Amino acid sequence: MKIETIAVHAGHEVDSATGAVAAPIYLSTTFERDVEGTYSRGFMYTRNDNPNRKTLERGVSMLEAGEGAAAFASGTGAAMSILQALSPGDHVLAHIDAYYGTSRLIREIFVRWGLQVDFVDMSDLAAVKKAVRPNTRLAWAETPSNPLLKIVDLAALAEIAHDAGAIFVCDNTWAPIIQRPFDLGADLVLHSTTKYFGGHCDVLGGIVVAKRNTDFFQRIRGIQYEGGAVPSPFDCWLILRGMRTLPWRIRAHSGNAMQVAEFLARHPKVARVHYPGLESHPGHKIAAGQMSEFGGMLSFEVNDGYDAAMSVTANTKIFIRATSLGGVESLIEHRASIEGPGTTSPEGLLRVSIGLENADDLIEDLDQAMG
Repeated sequence: MKIETIAVHAGHEVDSATGAVAAPIYLSTTFERDVEGTYSRGFMYTRNDNPNRKTLERGVSMLEAGEGAAAFASGTGAAMSILQALSPGDHVLAHIDAYYGTSRLIREIFVRWGLQVDFVDMSDLAAVKKAVRPNTRLAWAETPSNPLLKIVDLAALAEIAHDAGAIFVCDNTWAPIIQRPFDLGADLVLHSTTKYFGGHCDVLGGIVVAKRNTDFFQRIRGIQYEGGAVPSPFDCWLILRGMRTLPWRIRAHSGNAMQVAEFLARHPKVARVHYPGLESHPGHKIAAGQMSEFGGMLSFEVNDGYDAAMSVTANTKIFIRATSLGGVESLIEHRASIEGPGTTSPEGLLRVSIGLENADDLIEDLDQAMG
């Protein structure tokens, strides 16, 4: 089946009890035992498993062509489960330009817990090879990266990681459907399902998808149950509902973003546009080879730094000043202010999530906001 058909039907079945086409939401936290004490119907306690979570995991696994998936209450919770499945003393290679929440999680919790880490520019393969150690256990990539949209060559990185005996993880939050990490050698794919999967800025979630049902993935499964950072049945239902329109939405986001990026690249008050769809982007060639579209996220730097950037955010009429991405509405934020002390984001940089409004309206809004 094609990806659009999988997105609509994966994880969905007509309810056998009522014939309902829309799946019911199973809010029960506990399930009846059989007379002899077993659970022949498959469910015991909702932290362990739930019908809605099971269908979500099956649906996303089918969409990514993996053998299994584990859903969590947030994207950070999903990321934490992967790191928790490692052992103290293990070495992690991570992208230096990545979601600051993941970097902070590694630095503030897992380095103190005993993991070793090197943050490297993963668009520089020589730097990645140089950073590999005998105890490298995990390589963590994110492409396009957050917020500079650097492009990582996933196939080349997978080869480096596997030659070192390491597991290769790709955070694919910014590029669902349009980038297929398992086809390029990834072992695990991470999504913050809060973003494009949910698609409406009204649900929090994360998921880890495994290409193979390995012992390492089973440890993640164990952490899901034992740690209990699981999504609610309603959250699972919302995310799976959002997945049904995901292929069409991500293409529309991408088409709008391309038009906005081209406009910004010509604007006299813009110093630099970070969008891999532009031929001027240093990662354009690699992105064109591993992505079918270039995504709905971009960032740009205005000429006069912090004050000019903040003025733009203060004067937009359609773009909303808010953190997050992947919803139908367009968002804009001054990334350095969000990340705070230690940020590597330029002071004049604005990160933009392009929504599903008309691209001409978005362009006009940015134009008037920049004066």
